[in-house]
Amino acid sequence: MRTLTAATALAVLFGSVVLAAVPASADASRPIAVSGPSDTVVDGVHQRLFFSDRYLDKIVVTDYAGRPVTTLTGLPQVRDLDLSPDSKTLYAAVYGADKIVAIDTATLKQTAEYPTGANTTPSRVAYADGKLWFGYGDQWESGLGSVDLTGETPTVTLDLAAGHDFATPPDLYADPDNPGTLLALDPGISSGPIVVYDISSGTPVIRVTENKGGFYHDAALTPDGQNVVVAGPGNRALTEYRLSDLQQVRTFPVASEPETVSVAPDGTVAATVLDTDDLGDTYVFSTDPARPASVRNMSHNWMLWGGHATNWSADGGKLFLLTEGGDNDSSTFNVVDEPRKYATTLKADAPATATRAKSLTVKGSLKAALALPAGTPLTVVRTDMESPNGKSLGTRPLGTGGAFSFTDTPPAGGKVKYTVTYAGDASHTPATAFDTVEVSRATPTLTLNNNGKVYSYGADVKFTAHLGSTYKNRKVEIRANPYGADKPDTLVKSGTVDSSGNLSVTLDLKRDTKITAKFAGDSHYSPKSVSSTVGAMVNVSTAVSKHYTAKSVYGHTYYYFHQSTDPVFTTTMTAYPGREQRLQIQAYSQGAWVTTGTAYFTLSSSGKSAVTVTGTPPKNVHFRVRDSYINGSGDDVNSTTHGAWKYFLFTA
Repeated sequence: MRTLTAATALAVLFGSVVLAAVPASADASRPIAVSGPSDTVVDGVHQRLFFSDRYLDKIVVTDYAGRPVTTLTGLPQVRDLDLSPDSKTLYAAVYGADKIVAIDTATLKQTAEYPTGANTTPSRVAYADGKLWFGYGDQWESGLGSVDLTGETPTVTLDLAAGHDFATPPDLYADPDNPGTLLALDPGISSGPIVVYDISSGTPVIRVTENKGGFYHDAALTPDGQNVVVAGPGNRALTEYRLSDLQQVRTFPVASEPETVSVAPDGTVAATVLDTDDLGDTYVFSTDPARPASVRNMSHNWMLWGGHATNWSADGGKLFLLTEGGDNDSSTFNVVDEPRKYATTLKADAPATATRAKSLTVKGSLKAALALPAGTPLTVVRTDMESPNGKSLGTRPLGTGGAFSFTDTPPAGGKVKYTVTYAGDASHTPATAFDTVEVSRATPTLTLNNNGKVYSYGADVKFTAHLGSTYKNRKVEIRANPYGADKPDTLVKSGTVDSSGNLSVTLDLKRDTKITAKFAGDSHYSPKSVSSTVGAMVNVSTAVSKHYTAKSVYGHTYYYFHQSTDPVFTTTMTAYPGREQRLQIQAYSQGAWVTTGTAYFTLSSSGKSAVTVTGTPPKNVHFRVRDSYINGSGDDVNSTTHGAWKYFLFTA
């Protein structure tokens, strides 16, 4: 198992690589059900990918888009995968079951298994010259073995390291274009060498070996099988060696610890790095050493480590790689459609605010690892209230150093968006950036009448909104929001104001109501809203009963009661849930009416309340009674309303 040591977790700046503002550049991404990826194999014949999951004991099979095809289960701690040269068979090292299994890539069914011996725990596998070569064992107890597939009965042989004492199970690589050669890396210690075996006789013989620093994370053979690109930790970065003598051919500078590597059929090298500083995690190196790497940032988390998770498509046109998923049971499968192109970063910066009909300046930059020449055309589109679908402002040239700027005079106010687009070319990906500026608008005049007035229940009230000068929009809407949660805010009138700038609506007022007039604005004038709050009283009446007569005296109708009779006063009021009425009684004393009693009574659901006044009142004293609705007593949906006084007195 490839392990990450503490020393390798440091990001090291190597060479003259610049990694500012690297874009995320996956052309497609989707989650796949792989928790602990160990290896990835691409089957170009069937357009499929195989992902081994050492944590969930399975191999997940997808198409080139990452869509699931099937899942092969029951493979305890499955590790390394390898494809036969004819792409008909996938071989998998099943670490937890001491065996290697063969899977038909057409039917996706297991066709054979090759037990490697008790407690051998095979973890690496490579097909070469009719044999399955496998690395097995554990730290300090590791070795090289083979399964001979050429005979009628496959034969397993262990201890084939030819005198080399592997500290950890060797990573194995072979290529049919370089027959008779098997490459083994001892990855687990700093003194672990690269070992090149001659297997032409069927028995490995060390052809050349050299310590290159150990702690190898991944490796990939070049298309002819003659060289290997090794992903080592720390500042050793990516290095290419000849297998014939293990001499260094080329280095590939990266700014962080490399984790995985893959070489396309044309020799283009792709690699991922741990990227602890979130500067760029995926590198693509041209076959021309003079050209810089194209760097992308596929994830803002650390990149996956401990397994091979980067692959080219079989034709070398696409790049597939895994990044962390959204949960512990999945990873994210990413596809880069044109990996050889340099990822571009386009930025646009407009001022936060500006004045309508006055010039403003938009600045920005277009950057790529392979710098774009001055004069590169950028298209500019302005989107505003006058041109909601965008208006082309033509092209603007890129200046020196990747910078650009242009001026514009916005004809419309409000939010104005400037979109800058680079179309891309044979070497660079396209890019788009935008920024918005809030352009000033004049404040219109908008008024609404009747604010603060109180009306009788059910009154028909005319509300008039008046709109002053505007540019194009002459439309106003009027909304009514009656008090009470059961009555929603409602659009009651919408339309174009008349030649005087007025729009009116007549409302039947039965509750206190907030009336709002709104103007949505136009490209020269900003939106505006004004409100008027008006009151609506309730209907209230009082009926008197139990009196023995009624007379018109002293300028009022008086109700006469015997002193032994308890008067009943029945209130009828506009109904509302929980509503109360206030009963107030006054007596005339020394030339003035004096309140002798006040009490609140809950109305019935129909708005009725009958109150009996008990006790032994004095005779021939003038009394009066009044029922009132007091806003806030029980509810607050109407304005305070007082009923008419009812006059009465008691006799013998």
